[in-house]
Amino acid sequence: MPEGHTLHRLARLHRRRFAGAPVAVSSPQGRFADSAAVVDGGVLRRASAWGKHLFHHYGDGAVGGRVVHVHLGLYGTFTEWARPTDAHLPEPVGQVRMRMVGADYGADLRGPTVCELIDESQVVDVVARLGPDPLRTDADASRAWMRIAKSRRPIGALLMDQTVIAGVGNVYRSELLFRHGIDPYRTGRGVVEAEFAAAWADLVALMKIGLRRGKIVVVRPEHDHGPPSYLPGRPRTYVYRRAGEPCRVCAGAIRTSVLEGRNVFWCPACQT
Repeated sequence: MPEGHTLHRLARLHRRRFAGAPVAVSSPQGRFADSAAVVDGGVLRRASAWGKHLFHHYGDGAVGGRVVHVHLGLYGTFTEWARPTDAHLPEPVGQVRMRMVGADYGADLRGPTVCELIDESQVVDVVARLGPDPLRTDADASRAWMRIAKSRRPIGALLMDQTVIAGVGNVYRSELLFRHGIDPYRTGRGVVEAEFAAAWADLVALMKIGLRRGKIVVVRPEHDHGPPSYLPGRPRTYVYRRAGEPCRVCAGAIRTSVLEGRNVFWCPACQT
């Protein structure tokens, strides 16, 4: 599943490609056709992201302004293409839920969990259900800390709970806990405030790198050796998807288990 930095990169890209001008919006697949017709030809005012949610804001920004809300889920993806100089647009490939066409570029959305038309008041409702987003300048880390400090749930589960912190996925969850020596099964109440503050600052820095570079970078230079990434083109990690392999720091075996329905990875020697 794309993590928060991916959605912020998409919001930034769509602002550059489409904002400030009319956008042709359609649904070749047909599932979004009625809603697409409402915003088709409208001016995209801005694109924004909060956690794993992407918002395309059309109209004048009033409470009733139209907003396309997208959550990519596990399989959603945007494919961008340059608009041809002639009048012939490329034929949609696969099940394209939404197609956006601007003056110079087009983008096709396939496989999202959510693609819906809402208004600005409903955006407020969506955001109200989410925790602070480390990539937003208005993020209030204390909101997350208050939830974590009172919880008996494992910290590894709390970090993946989008109502606690928005935008963290399995890679950042596992890698952040390793970088700070915290066992994923330690309860939220067992994490001290100084540990949380250091982890939050590190998370902000790591996600900013992901936003800037378009890929997750979590391994420190002094540990960037040993076995390669778990798959070609994937990030080199300390623990994520490295079960049974030697830890890059202590050489002990990396472990994995299922925590609240998702695989978690950790080093028992380095994380206490």
